[in-house]
Amino acid sequence: MQKIAIIGVEEGVGREVLNLLAEQGTKPKDVVALEPRSALGNMVSYGEDDELDVLSLDGFDFSKVKLAVFAISAEVAKKYIPHALKAGVKVVDASGASSESGKAPMIVCGINEDKLQEDQNLVSVPTSEVCQMLVPLQAIHKDNKIKRIVVSTYSSTSVYGRSAMDELFNQTRKIFMNDTLVDDQAVFHKQIAFNVIPHMGDFIGEETSSEWSFNTETKQVLGGDVKVHANCAIIPAFIGSAQYVNVECAKDIDVSKVREQMKKIKGVIVFDKQVDGGYVTLHDVQGEDDIYVSRLRQDVSVENGISFWCVADNQRAAGAKNIMNILHFWAK
Repeated sequence: MQKIAIIGVEEGVGREVLNLLAEQGTKPKDVVALEPRSALGNMVSYGEDDELDVLSLDGFDFSKVKLAVFAISAEVAKKYIPHALKAGVKVVDASGASSESGKAPMIVCGINEDKLQEDQNLVSVPTSEVCQMLVPLQAIHKDNKIKRIVVSTYSSTSVYGRSAMDELFNQTRKIFMNDTLVDDQAVFHKQIAFNVIPHMGDFIGEETSSEWSFNTETKQVLGGDVKVHANCAIIPAFIGSAQYVNVECAKDIDVSKVREQMKKIKGVIVFDKQVDGGYVTLHDVQGEDDIYVSRLRQDVSVENGISFWCVADNQRAAGAKNIMNILHFWAK
C-alpha cells in the first residue's frame, strides 16, 4: 500500500479503515492519522501493538502521502479535499461533500467499479447504510433491472458517533437505577434506551437526510431511473445496521435463483433457513467483514418482486470494506 492519510480516525468509518489497514499488514510508517485541530500528543491505536500520532489536519502537507480517505464531516472535507487534490493525492471521499456537487463518481465495488480509473484523483462512496443495501443487489440489477426499492432501516446509535453510543449506555444504566434521564438526552430528542426513533439525519421537508441519501445515492450507483423509498429509524443498539429491502424488477425474478446469485457475491453471506433462529441479527455481526442476508422470499404484492433482510457491521463491512477495495485498486 502506498502512503495513505486517514482523516477522521477517532471513531466511525475512519476508525475501521485504520483497523483494516493494520489487519492487512500495512506498516504504521505508511499511515498518517489526521483529525481537525488535533491536540499535541493525541494518539490512536493501530493494530494490537502500535499507536499512531494523530496529527492536526490544519496545515498538513498532503504532498507527504499518495492516497487519502476523508471520513469526516462534509463541511471539513469541502475545505481540505482541494488541498489534497492540488498536491496530486488520490482521494476517497466518504463525507458526502463530493457527491453533493456531482464532481466525483460514486463507487460501490462489485457494482460499478468500471468507473474507477487509474488516472482518476477523486471518487466518492455512499453512506454505509446505502452500500449495505446495494452490495447484495448487484446481480439482481444486472439480470432483472431494478425498477423500485422500498427499504426500512434499523440503525444503531453508532451512526451518530461515540456521544450517541454513550447516551444509550447512560440512559440504560439510569433506567435500571430508577434515575431520571433529564441530563442524558443531548444527541436524541427522544429517549433512545428501550425505544425506536423514526428519525435519522436532519429533516429535508417530509424526509430526513438519511432517507434522501438512499434515493440520491442509489440513483448515482444504479442509474437515475430506479425509484427508491426509504424509512430510517434508530434502534437501541451500539453497532450495526439492519434492513428490510423490497425490490421490484422490470423482468421476471425467481427467489431461488436470487439466493444462488447472492451466495456468489464477494462480501455477502446468505444464511436463510425457515426455522426458529435461521436468520442473522445485529448481535451476530459486530466486527464481521461481510453483509449477511436472511429471510429471502418472493414479494407477491407486486409483479417481479422479492424481499430480504440484511444485517452488517455498518462501519466495517458496509463502509470501510468498500473504501479499502478502492484503495487496493489505486495502489496495485
